Amino acid sequence: MANRISFTRYLVEQQHEHGHIPAQLRLLLEVVARACKQISMAVNKGALGGVLGSADSENVQGEVQKKLDIIANEVLIEANEWGGHLAAMASEEMDSIYLVPNRYPKGEFLLLFDPLDGSSNIDVNVSIGTIFSVLKKPDGDRGVEEGDFLQAGRQQVAAGYCVYGPQTTLVLTVGDGVAMFTLDREQGSFVLTQDNVQIPADTKEFAINMSNMRHWDEPVKRYIGECLEGKDGPRGKDFNMRWIASMVADVHRIMTRGGVFMYPWDKREPNKPGKLRLMYEANPMAWLVEQAGGAATNGQQRILDIAPSKLHERVSVFLGSKNEVDRVTSYHEKL
Repeated sequence: MANRISFTRYLVEQQHEHGHIPAQLRLLLEVVARACKQISMAVNKGALGGVLGSADSENVQGEVQKKLDIIANEVLIEANEWGGHLAAMASEEMDSIYLVPNRYPKGEFLLLFDPLDGSSNIDVNVSIGTIFSVLKKPDGDRGVEEGDFLQAGRQQVAAGYCVYGPQTTLVLTVGDGVAMFTLDREQGSFVLTQDNVQIPADTKEFAINMSNMRHWDEPVKRYIGECLEGKDGPRGKDFNMRWIASMVADVHRIMTRGGVFMYPWDKREPNKPGKLRLMYEANPMAWLVEQAGGAATNGQQRILDIAPSKLHERVSVFLGSKNEVDRVTSYHEKL
């Protein structure tokens, strides 16, 4: 760590030496990182800051909002609306898109985010996080419409998440692999702690909410059943189950040591293709996982190839170690 590389220096090198990102995107990502630091501080204060508990309101998904959900959403909007890098934003916590006010300069990018993923873990002091995705605004001088956000995940120009755990860690891709940055609280800056992150192709860990097993479709039951049979079953090895109920925390574990994360369709809501949001959760996480050598599908197709039809679209998710994702996806294809 003698030659510490800051988040800003990493982005500058991505801009000038590698040509992966334009200057405006670099500045935008720096603002997002600063907002994540502010959210991290609010999370760390917990009960001392009066931020725990319910806000007694619901978001567009019909989910009860926590106080920190609203705080994190406001932090991201206020940090990003005035810098001149964005044309509009969209959040899991808002009904529709948020246009940059006319009093501020407009940029060429669109920012989507889940301001605080894993809300059920807030009050019990378990890791939660922020997920974000950046798209390029379609060319033209007209104003931004909701349809401008409805781009397939493969069109993202940056994606990442920040996990607020024992350390605050920011994970980023701009299309040239995955890098991890740890917040140095003494210096107040993110420092590169791992570059070229790679997810092992094979694993002995899976993450899924087992309490929903009776509601799953047959391919998922088959896959999990084989894992549970361990070394005496068709897989010939024992598996461990891990489930944090925070997508950020579960995916971060997979990015660190491998595994497969699954949030499948279930028959309780048969008309919904899944629980997780395509634009705010699945797309950015899928791109990060693919950039680290993993795979991400909805059971039938690559998540990044899905053409979204609405802002808050939901999707089934299978992501992580490539060989396991390929296996559970192949079980769906045999239906």
